[in-house]
Amino acid sequence: MSDVHWLTAAGLSAAYAARRLSPVEVVQALLDRIAAHDGRIHAFIRVDAKAALGAARQAEQEIFARRARGPLHGVPVGIKDIIDIAGLPTTCHSKIMLGNVAREDAPVIRRLRAAGAIMLGKLALHEFAIGGPSFDLPFPPARNPWNVEHHPGGSSSGSGAALAAGFVPLALGTDTGGSIRNPAGTCGVVGLKPTYGAVSRRGVFPLAFTLDHIGPMARSVRDIALALDAIAGHDAEDPGSAAVAGRPFGAELERGARGLRVGYVRHFHETDVVADPEVAAALDEVARVLKQEGADMRDIKLPRLRELAGVQRVIMQAEAWAIHAPWLRQRPGDYAEASRRKLMIGAFLSAGDYVHAQQRRTQMIDAVDTALREVDILLTANSMDPACRIDDAEAVARTYPRQARAPFNLTGHPALAMMCGLSQAGLPLSVQFVGRARDEVTLLRAAAAYERATKWHAQRPPAPAARRAR
Repeated sequence: MSDVHWLTAAGLSAAYAARRLSPVEVVQALLDRIAAHDGRIHAFIRVDAKAALGAARQAEQEIFARRARGPLHGVPVGIKDIIDIAGLPTTCHSKIMLGNVAREDAPVIRRLRAAGAIMLGKLALHEFAIGGPSFDLPFPPARNPWNVEHHPGGSSSGSGAALAAGFVPLALGTDTGGSIRNPAGTCGVVGLKPTYGAVSRRGVFPLAFTLDHIGPMARSVRDIALALDAIAGHDAEDPGSAAVAGRPFGAELERGARGLRVGYVRHFHETDVVADPEVAAALDEVARVLKQEGADMRDIKLPRLRELAGVQRVIMQAEAWAIHAPWLRQRPGDYAEASRRKLMIGAFLSAGDYVHAQQRRTQMIDAVDTALREVDILLTANSMDPACRIDDAEAVARTYPRQARAPFNLTGHPALAMMCGLSQAGLPLSVQFVGRARDEVTLLRAAAAYERATKWHAQRPPAPAARRAR
């Protein structure tokens, strides 16, 4: 099987069961691919080869003895370097955290290990999950495998890049204002921000306590469901944790779109923040495909995008300042310029600003809940533009806020981003689906229906030798 690196987690599980592959063979193949190509992409901060091969040998013995723990047994996973793995540094891609070695696994890592998954290493991100593609940090920024001169999205940039490059079949990301869905869309993979509290945030360095989410990223919707089955669950020691559904998240993946009520939030990208024409056309095509597949399509109105995003931004910046104020006062020069500039805004917000934003937040949650009583899912823009060049700071600053992801961190509803086209420049375009709180099952059903009806999940970036970073 020469294309081991493109197999999904579900595909690997089937290959293990049929004895066509072993976890050791897979891990070694991925390590070889990373060694050959990550010098251009910089998806990994640290590859934990020795531990991964040791875990692969153990998984191989258990699987071949017919003691497999489930569909993720022996499946390699990349971990955003904001999540603790015992014995490894959790650097948050920052000089400030270089000596921060984790004493124990985060609960989300313990859950993955219990499912038999193999941690392959720690992935790049935007510093503290807020900065941007910065060149003044201890590690280089991750690049987009579709064109290494371009931005891979963030902040879970290494997670998206590693999946698109064929380095891992699964990855974990975090999402406070879109940081799973941005790189998922920009790198042409699938990323899910679950319902707020569905996955424990303990052992994960916070950005904003009331907005942070942990979620899976993959190359297929089925793999997202399998990963969520493993990592979701109540954690009594996480004050934001919530109970999750009692059935598998992939329970309705085969049900299709017929009968689904889909609300198209056109005004987000048609009038609130006008999208690039290629993005707008791709979203209309998603709506057409779902209608053709039997969905009941209708237009839905939500509060204006700029208002939703503005309230989320006040809360995020106030909470982030509360976390970073001591370091910003004592060690400001140790932050990247982009991170420092964003974090400092919180110093100028008042308690009244924060309280008013939280009050408005409650009204906006009610508005989205009301819309989702009329429909089963929402269809919205993800990014309003294709990826810009990674070295064009002005373009990064201009395009980064042009998105429709932040509203659903504010409201806590589950949201998924996936590829829905290619721009004329050969860069991925993406769509966002949003579901009811704690109803990832229906959300994943809709995404799987769209995935089956289109070809985009089978698209791959150009061969690595085709493009070189300068």
